[in-house]
Amino acid sequence: MSRRGRAAALPDSPHQRPQALEHDGLVVTHRDQQGRVRHYDFGALPVPGPLQHSLAVLFAAKCTPGGGWDSVETSEASWYVVRPFAEFLSELDQVPQDVDRLTTAHWNAWRLSLPPVTTGYTKYSVVAGLLQQDGRLARPVREAMAQRFAWTPGRELAYTHEEFTAIRVAARRTFRSALLRIRENSEHLAAWRAGRIEAGGTAWLLGEALDVLARTGDVPVYDKPRTVRKRYRAALAGGSARCTWGRLYLSRKETAALAVLIIAELGLNVTTLSEMPVPETLPGTSEMGLPVYRLRLEKRRRAGHRGRFESRNVTDSGADSSGRIITEALEATAHARALMKQLNADVDRLLIWRQTTPHDGQGYRRAVRVGPFGLGVDEMAGGDWARSVGLRGSPLRRMRKTVNVLHRREPGQNTQDTHDSIYVVGEPQAQQQAVPVIADGALEAVDAARRTVFTARLASNAEAGDRQTVTAACAGWEHSPFSPAGQGCAASFLLCTACPNARVTPAHHPRLAHLLNALDDLRGVVEPGIWEADWADAHARLTDLRGRLGEPVWQAALAAVTATDRTIIDQLLQGDFDL
Repeated sequence: MSRRGRAAALPDSPHQRPQALEHDGLVVTHRDQQGRVRHYDFGALPVPGPLQHSLAVLFAAKCTPGGGWDSVETSEASWYVVRPFAEFLSELDQVPQDVDRLTTAHWNAWRLSLPPVTTGYTKYSVVAGLLQQDGRLARPVREAMAQRFAWTPGRELAYTHEEFTAIRVAARRTFRSALLRIRENSEHLAAWRAGRIEAGGTAWLLGEALDVLARTGDVPVYDKPRTVRKRYRAALAGGSARCTWGRLYLSRKETAALAVLIIAELGLNVTTLSEMPVPETLPGTSEMGLPVYRLRLEKRRRAGHRGRFESRNVTDSGADSSGRIITEALEATAHARALMKQLNADVDRLLIWRQTTPHDGQGYRRAVRVGPFGLGVDEMAGGDWARSVGLRGSPLRRMRKTVNVLHRREPGQNTQDTHDSIYVVGEPQAQQQAVPVIADGALEAVDAARRTVFTARLASNAEAGDRQTVTAACAGWEHSPFSPAGQGCAASFLLCTACPNARVTPAHHPRLAHLLNALDDLRGVVEPGIWEADWADAHARLTDLRGRLGEPVWQAALAAVTATDRTIIDQLLQGDFDL
């Protein structure tokens, strides 16, 4: 029913919810929300039939909506763990026939075969989590699975400033070259479509070829073999990717370089960036020349629907702003996104690249393929780009850690505890940066302690040469720690209790005891901020003095307060002794 009470209109054709899982005997077919499909044949595992079937049922349960494996990437990664486990069992002298025949000896042998590193821990936890779903699993085996797996996490260190800068420069060089190429050809295409290029010449033929490229994803070519049509060869100046489809589209490596630049600015997770939709431009911001982009981010491994999704606004306020790379990314992918809407309007991604060949990036799991385009980026693409510019290994993960730990210094789609314990604590550069902060904190703590702890010396009698002040006797008026040397002390008499040159004798106790009571009375009539700024430290020092003298001595001092003491303390609090 609608809100007004009328029956809602039925769809024209019967609607059937898409199946996320197909379980046909020993073959499990997992289809995720993005339409990606993976097939897992448990009949190929080298274990007895009953165990094959049980593993298939347990695996299928994890692939169902809400079962824990929402994407085919997760199920595929788990498959590559379950398969080695089955191969390990097949090599044992006594192969278990089913899950209920699995013993602690089987499990402990599997556990000892795993290396004490991150990969070993992952295999251990995935298989244990899968088997524990089966109610037939023996209790002793469950207890063995509950034992801690000792492992040493791999140390992925952040880049140094020099390394970070070098990678960023290399990525900027790659992407900038592609952006200028696409920009130049886009301007030529716009001029051709507007009729500003004279027909018949080479420039006109180039515009016609670009128009075909924008509408179809390729320049005019012969099919077998794939060669540029003779009419356009001179205008395109060659048949390479750069001379043909590369005129309007990014390659896979160029998209990886773009991903490096975005991560260097925003510190995003690789998967989150790979699956990020096209950012929205907030209304009215482009007209003012300061476009603000709203990034829609998803952290699939975070529990709970609300916690998985978040948005972040970035502004393009100039060449040095974090939003400029988003502006350039939108410009570089504009033609690809326009064609994508015609091919599949449901696919919404920022990172789009044109396949060099039908097999470009084969095995690249996160790439959704639509026509001649691939979407997204991962470590494999990052590694291919890095090698093409003379770098070692994919920089994507380490760039994110470097940005969040050393530059932004705040969590990036993680909790504060995860950020601190996983990313910051083990990072040597973060430890080095923390040294002066810790030292400053320690010095500040010491300074605060000195301000609030009674520092004057307790004495039984005043010594010859001491000068009497309002609150104590002074043994070093010319060498005050609160005034320049040789100029004499110009500090307030309230600071005498914080000065190592001061001497407090029993004769001073009554006046100081009355001062503490007067400060207590003052606390109730002045603003809290004024109290903390002007009187709190003196009050803390006198409270410390009372604790050192003891309550009996303090009460005796209060009983000995004279009218002169009261008058002097009133004048002190009113500022009559201030210079």
